[in-house]
Amino acid sequence: MSAVPAGDPSGPARGRAPERPPALAGLRERKKRRTRRALIDAALDLFLSQGYEATTIDEIVAAVEVSQRTFFRYFATKEEVVTAFLAEHDEIMKEALAARPPGERPFTALLESLRVMLRAIAEDPADGVRFRRVRQVIEATPSLMAAQIARHSASAEKLAAEIARREGVDLEDDLRPRIVVAFFLSAVKVALEDCARHDIWDAGTVASRVDEATAVVARTMRDWV
Repeated sequence: MSAVPAGDPSGPARGRAPERPPALAGLRERKKRRTRRALIDAALDLFLSQGYEATTIDEIVAAVEVSQRTFFRYFATKEEVVTAFLAEHDEIMKEALAARPPGERPFTALLESLRVMLRAIAEDPADGVRFRRVRQVIEATPSLMAAQIARHSASAEKLAAEIARREGVDLEDDLRPRIVVAFFLSAVKVALEDCARHDIWDAGTVASRVDEATAVVARTMRDWV
């Protein structure tokens, strides 16, 4: 595996850092992103080939030819290498939800925000591969399931808080934001699991399966509840 670019720029600044021109700042961020992605890819390669528990941080940094110090600038733990990629996309969806038009129905706003997140994955084919590999690692590693559940709960709470803000209700006194998010995320989970069973990872097809699942939720609520 190729090493990250020389001169990894992510180290802590000493004293007050001078302001950089926008072009240099953009270059710095791109280098940091490449280093982060290189660490994730190396870790996933190792996790899938020899198992998550058997892989050490030393092996990950050796594969990328960086130091442990560089690793810990990006990730607090080995576990975070797996969960951080999904957390990044949780944030994309939350920001997309905040930007949806006022007055849009909550379920629709959630679905459209998910599409933004899926498009972000589709724009970089390598991210689509990472998404699949991250899920494979999590599903094969019982010790990661607790972290995945915690990440999912935190994401759901952020989405519920945003729905409450959009609808002008108090999240502590009104159960509806959490209920609508729970219904939505349950539909997404069913759709993603169906895609995984059929080895479907194309973002457009995944979005279509989510559409179908959310339509089933609406019919089920009408006919069975």
